[in-house]
Amino acid sequence: MLSSARASVAGAVLCLSLSLTGAALAQQPLKTLKVGVLTDLSGFAADPTGMGSVTSAKLAIEDFKAERPDIAVELVQADHQNKPDIGGGIARRWIEVEKVDAILDVPFSSVALAVNEIVRGSKGALIASGPGTSLLSGEKCSPNTVQFTYDTWSLSHVTALALLKSKKDTWFFITADYAFGHSLEKDAADVIKAAPGGKVLGAVRHPPASASVDYSSFLLQAQASKAKVVAFANAGGDTTNSIKQAAEFGLQAGGQELAALLLQETDVHALGLSVAKGLYLSAAFYWDLNDDTRKFANRFSAMMNGKRPTMIQAGVYAGTIHYLRAAAAANTSDGAQVIAKMKEMKSNDPIFGEGFVREDGRHVHKMYLFQVKTPAESKGPWDYYKVIETVPSEQAVRPLAEGNCPMVKK
Repeated sequence: MLSSARASVAGAVLCLSLSLTGAALAQQPLKTLKVGVLTDLSGFAADPTGMGSVTSAKLAIEDFKAERPDIAVELVQADHQNKPDIGGGIARRWIEVEKVDAILDVPFSSVALAVNEIVRGSKGALIASGPGTSLLSGEKCSPNTVQFTYDTWSLSHVTALALLKSKKDTWFFITADYAFGHSLEKDAADVIKAAPGGKVLGAVRHPPASASVDYSSFLLQAQASKAKVVAFANAGGDTTNSIKQAAEFGLQAGGQELAALLLQETDVHALGLSVAKGLYLSAAFYWDLNDDTRKFANRFSAMMNGKRPTMIQAGVYAGTIHYLRAAAAANTSDGAQVIAKMKEMKSNDPIFGEGFVREDGRHVHKMYLFQVKTPAESKGPWDYYKVIETVPSEQAVRPLAEGNCPMVKK
């Protein structure tokens, strides 16, 4: 009987000891984090993302270390070559073998959707600045993913609604024939058709990411339609090449407005103001908005040979620093737990100011409608945009109930 009692006591002491040891281990402070920029370092999106996205992540880490010198942050980078299988393979290796805690940027929607599924249910997180697909905070939403900067809904709605207010109510679309282009066109067309007098007079689709595409026949159709707005639902080199040819065909001279549903500073820089002048576009960021954006842009430019940051690159900074702060606050590197903390905490950064992450994983902040300046209006290098309208955060993102995200409570 005594032996049994002693054994019982000993067992209880052992259990208590193990429990206390586990609790002590659980309270160990977070010491290290490892993040990876998975981006386009060699393809058609390398200029607005690429090494600029890596630079933005470095700046975020630098600022975080000033706040929390006790936490070491390691940064790795890789080129996904705009291919879902390559991007997915890198993401899997990073998370399962190299113990990367968070994957950053991931431009090109098909790659991001592949990475989203690999990260789902893992110990990792996806902080997406580069992809535009609104599925990431819609039907494909995940507790491991935040869509930080923009999506096709925001770009198309901000541009279409603002131009419709100015009675620019008939549209023609020139669209890249892949998921991102289709989403841009559909989201904008839905807004146009719902507006009084709004009409889509036509649409054409072209092969994406091909320098050999001749847009002549598409532009002739747009010109013949007499649409008040010719909208380019494409990106990168597709956008710049189609706009160059639109200038050659004199669409603006003929009274048609040109709207690029995704245009970035690097695109305007490549085109030159003599070609890009008058273009309408929407974006979440411009380097010359205020003192904070200018200070960030100056730091970025010092590391990037004078280039100014694009919306996507700036979003990498904002997403990275909010992730790092949340990981520190949660005292964990577990992806789903960190993102839960990101949703709990307000974000505050020089890019977007104050914002927050909704339950569907979409970061909420203001958007802007810009118009590209004429050469005479520009006061110096990279002085490209003038603000036409500031769109409040609650109007700049898709209503929560419309995304069909399974994580959103009905």
